[in-house]
Amino acid sequence: MHRAIWAIALPSMLTNVATALFGLADMWVIGRLGEAAAQGGVEVGAKLLMTLLIVFNFLRSGATALTAQAAGRGDDEAQAAVLTRGVAAALAIGAVLLLAWPAVVGLGLRMLGAEGEVAQMARTYVDIRYAGGLAWLVNAALTGWLIGRRRMRAVLGVEIGANLFHIALDLALVLGLGLGVAGVAAATLASETAKLAALAAIVARQAPARRALALVREPATWRAGELSALFALNRDLFARTLLLMSATVLLTRAGAQQGAVVLAANAILYQLFMLSALILDGFESAAQVLCGEALGARDRARFRRLVGAVLTWGLGAAAAISLAYLFGGRGLAASFSADPQVVAATAAYAAWAVALPLCGVVSFVFDGVYIGASWTRAMLVGMAAALAVFVVLLILTRPLGNHGLWLSFTLFFLARAAGQALMLAPLSRRSFTAPGLQSS
Repeated sequence: MHRAIWAIALPSMLTNVATALFGLADMWVIGRLGEAAAQGGVEVGAKLLMTLLIVFNFLRSGATALTAQAAGRGDDEAQAAVLTRGVAAALAIGAVLLLAWPAVVGLGLRMLGAEGEVAQMARTYVDIRYAGGLAWLVNAALTGWLIGRRRMRAVLGVEIGANLFHIALDLALVLGLGLGVAGVAAATLASETAKLAALAAIVARQAPARRALALVREPATWRAGELSALFALNRDLFARTLLLMSATVLLTRAGAQQGAVVLAANAILYQLFMLSALILDGFESAAQVLCGEALGARDRARFRRLVGAVLTWGLGAAAAISLAYLFGGRGLAASFSADPQVVAATAAYAAWAVALPLCGVVSFVFDGVYIGASWTRAMLVGMAAALAVFVVLLILTRPLGNHGLWLSFTLFFLARAAGQALMLAPLSRRSFTAPGLQSS
């Protein structure tokens, strides 16, 4: 069991670290210019697009859960159908977002509180990257399907290749050609498109994928009963992610209201948090796949053992990351800016980067358990409660300034974990005593 966990978690960690390099490379390269407004503009622009797209990350999570459950049943036809429906959903969502382009950009920048030169830089970034959202959506569906089939090494290879390409373009366009914010955005757009081509080539070689194209023309693929599980799962995951990104938007907006220096410092700290979260999400991926397979096979004893084992490994890894940040976090954070004010502000709040991995890991692992088991409604309820706690904390800790902001964000993750832990036992009893799988 432990080998199975690490066989998924380790490649997923490396894949996620490669993913984190997108944001880290952008922040480091733009930081070499020594302009707080440019660094803040990239942060706001990237946060806007992340907020817009990450709410559709259910395309990845849903594909992973449903594919793993089908694999647990030994059903190749169902795996092909998951791929067909997932890619179709990604294309439909992408078309809607392209139509909404003008309204979304203006509203999003206002929502994030961007003003003056920061707003101008952010708009430049978003206008270049926006069209790449369609590739991001399809990539999410393809990646989730491959993870559900335990093809983590293939996903890892694509992610590393795309990020090396991205970093090379960042250096060439920003530091070499002096394109600034526009160069950062162009590098990200090009690498996301290259990733789509590579993932599509890998998926096409998978045996169930050969049926996926044929299923497009079969009416059974689009029957209401066949789509209900996908829609129920994706609806809850969409709403849950929307609530999660609302917390991120509140974090960014509150930082922006404290000026460009604090915004830039918070952007660096957030990138360190995201690096730790993406590493620890390797255990979320393991929980999604293995718990989904256990539920598909109706093996409750294995499910219980998996939950305990993944939590144990996750907490150990989080402790290691926190220690690394404790001893090297300030130096790493300082390397992301050439502006002395930004460096000083980052050092003042660096302790929160140390605390967040340990405070967030339990909620990350439980996310994987809940998604793999299709307990998405319960996960949504827990997220809504935690967001309410976060909003109240933002008000109560306002006198503490930026420390209060990070304290509220940290307690938000602890509130999520507490709610998920309370719901785990009754959900497990219900799912393993019911005659069929269900979304709860």
